Amino acid sequence: MMTDKIAEALNAAVDEGFDAQVGLTADLVRFPSTRGNEATAQDFMADQMRRRDLSVDRFLIDLDEIRHLPGFSPAHVNYDNAWNVVGTYRAETPRGRSVILNGHIDVVPAGPLDMWTTPPFEPRIDGDWLFGRGGGDMKAGQVACLAALDAIGRAGFRPTADIIVQSVVEEECTGNGALACLARGYRADAVLIPEPLHDCLIRAQLGVIWFRVTVRGVPVHASDATTGANAIDAAYGVMQALRGLEARWNDNKADHAHYRDVDHPINLNVGRIEGGDWASSVPAWCSFEVRVAIYPGQSIAAAKREIEETVLDAARGNAFLRNSPPEVTYHGFEAEGYVLTDAQEPVGVLAGAHRAVFGTELEEVSSTATTDARFFGLYGGMPALVYGPVADSIHGFDERVSLPSLRKITKAMTLFIADWCGLEPAS
Repeated sequence: MMTDKIAEALNAAVDEGFDAQVGLTADLVRFPSTRGNEATAQDFMADQMRRRDLSVDRFLIDLDEIRHLPGFSPAHVNYDNAWNVVGTYRAETPRGRSVILNGHIDVVPAGPLDMWTTPPFEPRIDGDWLFGRGGGDMKAGQVACLAALDAIGRAGFRPTADIIVQSVVEEECTGNGALACLARGYRADAVLIPEPLHDCLIRAQLGVIWFRVTVRGVPVHASDATTGANAIDAAYGVMQALRGLEARWNDNKADHAHYRDVDHPINLNVGRIEGGDWASSVPAWCSFEVRVAIYPGQSIAAAKREIEETVLDAARGNAFLRNSPPEVTYHGFEAEGYVLTDAQEPVGVLAGAHRAVFGTELEEVSSTATTDARFFGLYGGMPALVYGPVADSIHGFDERVSLPSLRKITKAMTLFIADWCGLEPAS
C-alpha cells in the first residue's frame, strides 16, 4: 500500500522534473513524424529509453507477420520505414503487477502552413499551453510515460514489476503498429495509454472504417456538357446518400448503451476528393475517401455491406451510374469498437490516483474516436485504460496541450504506476 508520504514524494518529484518534461515534449514535437516519416523521432525515443536504462527493441513492422491476425487493417502506404520502439524495465524480484505504457509517434499532416499562427513543428509555449502538431495527440502523453518513471527514480524508488514503454506508428490510420507489438509477444497485467482525453477515462470507443469510392463518367467538351456524364457531380449524389446512412446509424444509438446519451456518435467524414483532368472537359472520373465510425459490437462486414448497398442505391438514381456503378474499396482503418470491461482493479487504482491529484472523482466517457486500446482489450486480453491530458485542436490548426493538465496527469500516472506495480527503495 502506498503511503501519503510516498505519494507526496512522488508528486514533488514530478514537479521537480516538469520543466525538463516540457522541454523534452517540445523536442519531440520538432520531429515532423507524419506517416512514413517517423524513423528519426523513433530514434529519439529509443535514445531516451536507453538513457533510462530500459532494454530497447527497435523493430520494423513485417506485414506478413500480422496480416492474418484479428484487428489487422489493410495497409495503404509503404512499410519500408515503419519502425516501432519498445523499452522494457525488468524488476529484479517481481512482486507487483506489470503494465504497458503505450503511445503513438505518428501525427496527422499539418495542412496549409499559412493557416497556422506559428509553424506546426516549431513548438511554442504561450501561457498554459504548448503549441505544435502532435503536442496533444499524443507526444505530451508519450513523454509523460518517461517522466513518470523519472519521477519514481528521482524520489528514490524503483518499481517491483515489469514496465513496458511502447512508441508505435500507424495509430492514426490502421493501428498496425500496436498490433505488431502484440504479435511480438508483449503482454502485461494492464495497459495505460495517455491519449489527450481531458483528464477523463475512456470507457467505450467507436470503431472506424476507411473506404474509397471511385465514380466514372463520360467526358465531352464543356460546350456539350449535357451530353456527357459528370463524375464529380455524380460523386456528390453518392456522398448525400452516405449522409443518409450516417443519419440511420445515429438513429440507432439507443441500441448501444454507452452511446444513448452521446449527441451524434456516428460521424461520417469525406476527408479527400480528387477528379477530372481539364476545366473544359466534363470529368470522366472522381474518387473520394471516407472515414465512418461504427458502434462497439457492430460487425465490420455488415457495415461494409450497408456502405456498398447505399452506394449502389444512389447509383440507380443516375442514368449513367445505373449501368456503370461506382467502385468501393477499403484501405486503412478496419477497427472494431471497444468497451473497457472486467477492469475493476486497474480502474480502481487509476481512480484513486486521479482523486489524490485532482481532488475529484474520475469521470468516464464514451469516445466518438478510436484508439489503440482495442488491440490490448479485444485481442490481447489486457484491460486498456485510456487516460490523458486536456488538449485542443488536435488534427486542426494550432494544436495545443494544457501544461497544468499535463502536470496533474503525469502525477496521476506516477501514482498509478507506484500503486499498481509496487515500489521499493532504489538502493
